[in-house]
Amino acid sequence: MAFSVETYRLVVKHVGSRADLCVLCRVSKGFQQVAEQALYNTIFAPSAWDTFRMCSLLWKTPRLAAMVEAMSLFVSEETDEDDSSPREVCLPNDFWSTVSNALHQTTRLRFLNLHLDHTGDTAQAWILGGTAFRLRSFHCDLQWDPHLVSFLNTQPDIEDLYIADYSFPDDTVGGSTSELSPLDPGSLPSLQTLECTFVEAAFALVPSRPVSRLKTCFSKTRMPEKKEELSLLFSRLTGTTHSLHSLDIADSSYSDLFSLELLASVVKLRHQIHDLRYLGTLVLPVDGNMRLKFYGLLRMLRSLGCVEVDVSEWDPPPPIPVGLRALASELRLYRPSLERVIFVSDFERTVIAVDQGTYALDYDSNVENIWREI
Repeated sequence: MAFSVETYRLVVKHVGSRADLCVLCRVSKGFQQVAEQALYNTIFAPSAWDTFRMCSLLWKTPRLAAMVEAMSLFVSEETDEDDSSPREVCLPNDFWSTVSNALHQTTRLRFLNLHLDHTGDTAQAWILGGTAFRLRSFHCDLQWDPHLVSFLNTQPDIEDLYIADYSFPDDTVGGSTSELSPLDPGSLPSLQTLECTFVEAAFALVPSRPVSRLKTCFSKTRMPEKKEELSLLFSRLTGTTHSLHSLDIADSSYSDLFSLELLASVVKLRHQIHDLRYLGTLVLPVDGNMRLKFYGLLRMLRSLGCVEVDVSEWDPPPPIPVGLRALASELRLYRPSLERVIFVSDFERTVIAVDQGTYALDYDSNVENIWREI
Protein backbone atom coordinates (compact mmCIF):
# COMPACT_ATOMS: atom_id res chain seq x y z
CA MET A 1 0.00 0.00 0.00
CA ALA A 2 1.34 3.42 -1.00
CA PHE A 3 1.46 6.31 1.44
CA SER A 4 1.58 10.04 0.89
CA VAL A 5 4.97 11.69 0.45
CA GLU A 6 4.46 13.46 3.78
CA THR A 7 4.02 10.09 5.52
CA TYR A 8 7.21 8.70 3.98
CA ARG A 9 9.11 11.81 5.07
CA LEU A 10 7.73 11.60 8.60
CA VAL A 11 8.91 8.00 8.93
CA VAL A 12 12.34 8.79 7.47
CA LYS A 13 12.69 11.77 9.81
CA HIS A 14 12.53 9.44 12.81
CA VAL A 15 15.00 6.87 11.49
CA GLY A 16 18.07 7.04 13.72
CA SER A 17 20.95 5.76 11.57
CA ARG A 18 22.19 5.73 8.00
CA ALA A 19 22.24 1.92 8.11
CA ASP A 20 18.50 1.89 8.84
CA LEU A 21 17.95 4.36 5.99
CA CYS A 22 19.71 1.91 3.66
CA VAL A 23 17.36 -0.85 4.81
CA LEU A 24 14.38 1.43 4.31
CA CYS A 25 15.45 1.99 0.69
CA ARG A 26 14.63 -1.69 0.01
CA VAL A 27 11.15 -1.62 1.55
CA SER A 28 9.32 0.07 -1.33
CA LYS A 29 9.75 2.56 -4.15
CA GLY A 30 8.13 5.28 -2.08
CA PHE A 31 10.44 4.75 0.86
CA GLN A 32 13.44 4.41 -1.46
CA GLN A 33 12.92 7.85 -2.99
CA VAL A 34 12.60 9.68 0.33
CA ALA A 35 15.27 7.64 2.17
CA GLU A 36 17.78 8.21 -0.63
CA GLN A 37 17.18 11.95 -0.40
CA ALA A 38 18.00 11.77 3.31
CA LEU A 39 21.09 9.64 2.66
CA TYR A 40 22.59 11.70 -0.13
CA ASN A 41 21.46 15.22 0.73
CA THR A 42 24.61 15.65 2.85
CA ILE A 43 27.83 13.77 2.03
CA PHE A 44 30.70 13.45 4.51
CA ALA A 45 33.81 11.61 3.32
CA PRO A 46 36.42 11.70 6.15
CA SER A 47 39.34 10.16 4.25
CA ALA A 48 40.88 10.07 0.79
CA TRP A 49 39.56 6.54 0.25
CA ASP A 50 36.02 7.52 1.32
CA THR A 51 36.23 10.56 -0.97
CA PHE A 52 37.31 8.44 -3.94
CA ARG A 53 34.64 5.80 -3.30
CA MET A 54 31.83 8.32 -2.86
CA CYS A 55 32.83 10.38 -5.90
CA SER A 56 32.98 7.23 -8.00
CA LEU A 57 29.43 6.41 -6.95
CA LEU A 58 28.12 9.91 -7.67
CA TRP A 59 29.85 10.03 -11.05
CA LYS A 60 28.29 6.75 -12.13
CA THR A 61 24.87 7.45 -10.60
CA PRO A 62 23.64 10.88 -11.71
CA ARG A 63 20.27 10.25 -10.06
CA LEU A 64 21.94 10.18 -6.63
CA ALA A 65 24.33 13.04 -7.44
CA ALA A 66 21.37 15.30 -8.20
CA MET A 67 20.20 14.88 -4.57
CA VAL A 68 23.43 16.23 -3.03
CA GLU A 69 23.22 19.72 -1.54
CA ALA A 70 26.15 19.63 0.91
CA MET A 71 29.44 17.79 0.56
CA SER A 72 32.60 17.59 2.70
CA LEU A 73 35.54 15.82 1.09
CA PHE A 74 38.80 15.11 2.93
CA VAL A 75 42.21 14.25 1.50
CA SER A 76 44.50 13.79 4.49
CA GLU A 77 47.61 11.94 5.55
CA GLU A 78 47.03 8.37 6.69
CA THR A 79 48.01 7.16 10.15
CA ASP A 80 49.07 3.60 10.93
CA GLU A 81 47.28 1.88 13.79
CA ASP A 82 50.64 1.00 15.41
CA ASP A 83 52.26 4.36 14.70
CA SER A 84 50.72 7.74 15.43
CA SER A 85 52.94 9.55 12.91
CA PRO A 86 51.18 10.32 9.61
CA ARG A 87 52.36 8.88 6.33
CA GLU A 88 51.80 10.33 2.89
CA VAL A 89 48.54 9.31 1.30
CA CYS A 90 48.86 7.49 -2.02
CA LEU A 91 46.11 8.69 -4.34
CA PRO A 92 44.93 6.65 -7.35
CA ASN A 93 45.97 8.08 -10.70
CA ASP A 94 42.36 8.91 -11.51
CA PHE A 95 41.57 10.37 -8.08
CA TRP A 96 41.17 14.02 -9.09
CA SER A 97 39.46 13.26 -12.39
CA THR A 98 36.94 11.15 -10.46
CA VAL A 99 36.31 14.00 -8.03
CA SER A 100 35.88 16.36 -10.97
CA ASN A 101 33.40 14.05 -12.70
CA ALA A 102 31.38 13.76 -9.48
CA LEU A 103 31.28 17.54 -9.01
CA HIS A 104 29.97 17.95 -12.54
CA GLN A 105 27.03 15.70 -11.64
CA THR A 106 26.08 17.50 -8.40
CA THR A 107 24.07 20.25 -10.02
CA ARG A 108 22.15 21.13 -6.81
CA LEU A 109 25.24 21.48 -4.62
CA ARG A 110 25.13 24.51 -2.31
CA PHE A 111 27.73 23.77 0.38
CA LEU A 112 31.17 22.42 -0.54
CA ASN A 113 34.12 21.75 1.78
CA LEU A 114 37.40 20.59 0.25
CA HIS A 115 39.83 19.72 3.06
CA LEU A 116 43.38 18.93 1.96
CA ASP A 117 45.87 17.94 4.62
CA HIS A 118 48.63 16.17 2.75
CA THR A 119 51.99 16.87 1.17
CA GLY A 120 50.81 16.29 -2.38
CA ASP A 121 50.01 18.76 -5.14
CA THR A 122 47.16 21.09 -4.12
CA ALA A 123 46.98 22.82 -7.51
CA GLN A 124 43.81 20.94 -8.38
CA ALA A 125 41.27 23.74 -8.79
CA TRP A 126 40.81 22.65 -12.41
CA ILE A 127 38.32 20.09 -11.04
CA LEU A 128 35.86 22.97 -10.51
CA GLY A 129 35.89 24.15 -14.13
CA GLY A 130 32.61 23.76 -15.98
CA THR A 131 30.53 22.81 -12.93
CA ALA A 132 26.89 23.90 -12.94
CA PHE A 133 26.21 24.35 -9.22
CA ARG A 134 26.01 27.71 -7.46
CA LEU A 135 27.47 27.55 -3.99
CA ARG A 136 26.45 29.46 -0.88
CA SER A 137 29.35 28.22 1.26
CA PHE A 138 32.82 27.12 0.10
CA HIS A 139 35.75 25.87 2.19
CA CYS A 140 38.73 25.59 -0.12
CA ASP A 141 42.19 24.22 0.70
CA LEU A 142 43.20 24.20 -2.96
CA GLN A 143 46.05 26.32 -4.28
CA TRP A 144 45.09 29.79 -5.46
CA ASP A 145 45.56 29.77 -9.23
CA PRO A 146 43.78 30.96 -12.40
CA HIS A 147 41.44 27.93 -12.26
CA LEU A 148 40.24 28.86 -8.79
CA VAL A 149 39.89 32.52 -9.75
CA SER A 150 37.82 31.58 -12.80
CA PHE A 151 35.56 29.40 -10.67
CA LEU A 152 34.98 32.10 -8.03
CA ASN A 153 34.12 34.55 -10.80
CA THR A 154 31.13 32.30 -11.65
CA GLN A 155 29.77 32.05 -8.08
CA PRO A 156 27.52 35.04 -7.29
CA ASP A 157 25.72 33.29 -4.40
CA ILE A 158 28.70 32.52 -2.14
CA GLU A 159 28.10 34.08 1.28
CA ASP A 160 30.71 32.18 3.31
CA LEU A 161 34.23 31.62 1.95
CA TYR A 162 37.33 30.01 3.43
CA ILE A 163 40.54 29.99 1.41
CA ALA A 164 43.76 28.46 2.71
CA ASP A 165 46.02 29.82 -0.01
CA TYR A 166 46.46 33.12 -1.78
CA SER A 167 49.04 34.18 -4.35
CA PHE A 168 49.94 37.68 -5.41
CA PRO A 169 52.55 39.00 -7.85
CA ASP A 170 55.04 40.28 -5.25
CA ASP A 171 55.51 36.77 -3.91
CA THR A 172 56.06 35.18 -7.28
CA VAL A 173 59.53 34.98 -8.74
CA GLY A 174 59.34 35.28 -12.49
CA GLY A 175 55.54 35.20 -12.39
CA SER A 176 53.45 37.62 -14.39
CA THR A 177 50.42 39.55 -13.26
CA SER A 178 48.33 37.82 -15.92
CA GLU A 179 49.17 34.43 -14.39
CA LEU A 180 47.82 35.66 -11.07
CA SER A 181 44.88 37.63 -12.41
CA PRO A 182 42.62 39.03 -9.66
CA LEU A 183 38.95 38.34 -9.30
CA ASP A 184 36.56 40.30 -11.50
CA PRO A 185 35.44 43.56 -9.83
CA GLY A 186 31.82 42.40 -9.67
CA SER A 187 32.52 38.85 -8.49
CA LEU A 188 31.32 37.41 -5.16
CA PRO A 189 28.65 40.12 -4.70
CA SER A 190 27.03 38.21 -1.80
CA LEU A 191 30.18 37.52 0.23
CA GLN A 192 29.47 38.14 3.93
CA THR A 193 31.84 35.84 5.84
CA LEU A 194 35.50 35.56 4.85
CA GLU A 195 38.14 33.39 6.52
CA CYS A 196 41.62 33.49 5.01
CA THR A 197 45.01 32.48 6.36
CA PHE A 198 46.73 35.23 4.34
CA VAL A 199 45.89 38.85 5.14
CA GLU A 200 46.69 39.68 1.50
CA ALA A 201 43.52 37.80 0.55
CA ALA A 202 41.52 40.16 2.77
CA PHE A 203 43.17 43.12 1.03
CA ALA A 204 41.81 41.83 -2.27
CA LEU A 205 38.41 40.42 -1.29
CA VAL A 206 36.95 42.83 1.27
CA PRO A 207 36.61 46.09 -0.72
CA SER A 208 33.31 46.62 -2.56
CA ARG A 209 31.76 43.48 -1.04
CA PRO A 210 29.31 43.17 1.89
CA VAL A 211 31.82 41.42 4.17
CA SER A 212 30.60 41.64 7.77
CA ARG A 213 32.65 38.80 9.33
CA LEU A 214 36.39 38.53 8.76
CA LYS A 215 38.95 36.13 10.20
CA THR A 216 42.54 36.43 9.01
CA CYS A 217 46.15 36.51 10.20
CA PHE A 218 49.03 38.94 9.89
CA SER A 219 51.69 37.56 7.55
CA LYS A 220 54.66 39.64 8.66
CA THR A 221 56.68 39.11 11.84
CA ARG A 222 58.86 42.24 11.96
CA MET A 223 57.05 45.12 13.66
CA PRO A 224 57.55 47.81 10.96
CA GLU A 225 56.19 45.47 8.27
CA LYS A 226 53.36 44.34 10.51
CA LYS A 227 52.34 47.96 11.08
CA GLU A 228 52.23 48.45 7.32
CA GLU A 229 49.96 45.41 7.04
CA LEU A 230 47.75 46.81 9.78
CA SER A 231 47.44 50.15 8.01
CA LEU A 232 46.69 48.54 4.66
CA LEU A 233 44.15 46.09 6.10
CA PHE A 234 42.14 48.83 7.78
CA SER A 235 42.25 51.01 4.70
CA ARG A 236 40.65 48.07 2.87
CA LEU A 237 38.08 47.51 5.61
CA THR A 238 36.72 50.99 4.97
CA GLY A 239 35.73 49.67 1.55
CA THR A 240 33.31 47.03 2.77
CA THR A 241 29.72 47.78 1.82
CA HIS A 242 28.36 46.40 5.11
CA SER A 243 29.10 47.21 8.74
CA LEU A 244 31.37 44.74 10.52
CA HIS A 245 29.89 42.18 12.93
CA SER A 246 33.01 40.12 13.67
CA LEU A 247 36.72 40.82 13.33
CA ASP A 248 39.19 38.11 14.30
CA ILE A 249 42.84 38.83 13.47
CA ALA A 250 45.47 36.33 14.59
CA ASP A 251 49.20 36.95 14.90
CA SER A 252 52.31 34.79 15.08
CA SER A 253 53.45 36.72 18.17
CA TYR A 254 51.28 38.93 20.34
CA SER A 255 52.35 42.13 22.13
CA ASP A 256 50.40 44.59 24.25
CA LEU A 257 51.74 47.65 22.38
CA PHE A 258 50.69 46.32 18.98
CA SER A 259 47.32 45.23 20.37
CA LEU A 260 46.71 48.81 21.49
CA GLU A 261 47.47 49.99 17.95
CA LEU A 262 45.13 47.34 16.56
CA LEU A 263 42.35 48.33 18.93
CA ALA A 264 42.85 52.01 18.14
CA SER A 265 42.60 51.21 14.42
CA VAL A 266 39.32 49.37 15.02
CA VAL A 267 37.88 52.36 16.89
CA LYS A 268 38.88 54.69 14.03
CA LEU A 269 36.69 52.73 11.61
CA ARG A 270 33.71 54.50 13.20
CA HIS A 271 30.85 53.84 10.74
CA GLN A 272 31.97 50.27 9.99
CA ILE A 273 32.00 49.21 13.67
CA HIS A 274 28.70 50.49 15.07
CA ASP A 275 27.46 46.87 14.88
CA LEU A 276 30.69 45.11 15.88
CA ARG A 277 29.82 42.13 18.09
CA TYR A 278 33.08 40.15 18.17
CA LEU A 279 36.71 41.25 18.34
CA GLY A 280 39.94 39.28 18.77
CA THR A 281 42.68 38.53 19.42
CA LEU A 282 44.00 41.30 21.69
CA VAL A 283 46.65 41.16 24.40
CA LEU A 284 45.23 42.19 27.76
CA PRO A 285 48.01 44.38 29.21
CA VAL A 286 49.48 43.53 32.61
CA ASP A 287 50.60 47.11 33.28
CA GLY A 288 47.84 49.11 34.95
CA ASN A 289 48.22 52.30 32.90
CA MET A 290 48.30 50.41 29.62
CA ARG A 291 45.25 48.41 30.69
CA LEU A 292 43.37 51.64 31.36
CA LYS A 293 44.20 52.83 27.83
CA PHE A 294 42.99 49.45 26.56
CA TYR A 295 39.70 49.83 28.46
CA GLY A 296 39.30 53.40 27.26
CA LEU A 297 39.37 52.22 23.67
CA LEU A 298 37.17 49.21 24.41
CA ARG A 299 34.49 51.53 25.77
CA MET A 300 34.03 52.95 22.27
CA LEU A 301 32.76 49.60 20.92
CA ARG A 302 29.22 49.92 22.19
CA SER A 303 27.75 46.80 20.57
CA LEU A 304 30.58 44.41 21.48
CA GLY A 305 29.24 41.11 22.81
CA CYS A 306 32.41 39.00 22.83
CA VAL A 307 36.10 39.81 23.03
CA GLU A 308 39.07 37.44 22.83
CA VAL A 309 42.07 38.44 24.94
CA ASP A 310 45.48 36.83 25.35
CA VAL A 311 46.85 36.53 28.89
CA SER A 312 49.83 34.30 28.09
CA GLU A 313 52.32 36.88 29.41
CA TRP A 314 50.64 37.18 32.81
CA ASP A 315 52.89 35.79 35.54
CA PRO A 316 51.51 34.07 37.45
CA PRO A 317 48.68 33.24 35.04
CA PRO A 318 45.15 34.08 36.20
CA PRO A 319 43.77 31.01 38.00
CA ILE A 320 40.85 29.17 36.41
CA PRO A 321 38.05 29.93 36.99
CA VAL A 322 38.41 32.51 39.81
CA GLY A 323 41.01 34.75 38.18
CA LEU A 324 39.32 34.70 34.78
CA ARG A 325 35.95 35.51 36.30
CA ALA A 326 37.52 38.52 38.03
CA LEU A 327 39.09 39.74 34.78
CA ALA A 328 35.82 39.24 32.90
CA SER A 329 34.06 41.32 35.56
CA GLU A 330 36.72 44.03 35.19
CA LEU A 331 36.28 44.06 31.42
CA ARG A 332 32.50 44.46 31.82
CA LEU A 333 32.99 47.49 34.04
CA TYR A 334 34.23 49.32 30.97
CA ARG A 335 32.25 47.44 28.32
CA PRO A 336 28.91 46.33 29.90
CA SER A 337 27.58 44.87 26.63
CA LEU A 338 30.00 41.91 26.87
CA GLU A 339 28.25 38.56 27.18
CA ARG A 340 31.29 36.34 26.73
CA VAL A 341 35.03 36.75 27.18
CA ILE A 342 37.47 34.30 25.60
CA PHE A 343 40.78 34.07 27.44
CA VAL A 344 43.80 32.66 25.59
CA SER A 345 46.78 31.33 27.53
CA ASP A 346 49.49 29.54 25.53
CA PHE A 347 46.92 28.89 22.76
CA GLU A 348 44.45 27.25 25.19
CA ARG A 349 41.05 28.98 25.15
CA THR A 350 38.69 29.38 28.09
CA VAL A 351 35.28 31.00 27.71
CA ILE A 352 33.63 32.94 30.54
CA ALA A 353 29.94 33.57 29.92
CA VAL A 354 27.85 36.22 31.68
CA ASP A 355 24.26 35.43 32.57
CA GLN A 356 22.29 37.89 34.73
CA GLY A 357 25.41 39.09 36.48
CA THR A 358 26.81 35.58 37.06
CA TYR A 359 30.18 34.64 35.58
CA ALA A 360 30.67 30.98 34.71
CA LEU A 361 32.81 28.73 32.53
CA ASP A 362 31.10 28.10 29.20
CA TYR A 363 31.64 24.51 28.12
CA ASP A 364 28.93 24.47 25.46
CA SER A 365 30.11 27.11 22.99
CA ASN A 366 32.11 26.05 19.97
CA VAL A 367 35.01 28.46 20.48
CA GLU A 368 36.17 28.18 16.87
CA ASN A 369 32.79 29.32 15.55
CA ILE A 370 31.72 32.06 17.98
CA TRP A 371 32.96 34.74 15.58
CA ARG A 372 30.67 33.27 12.90
CA GLU A 373 27.59 32.81 15.05
CA ILE A 374 27.46 35.90 17.26
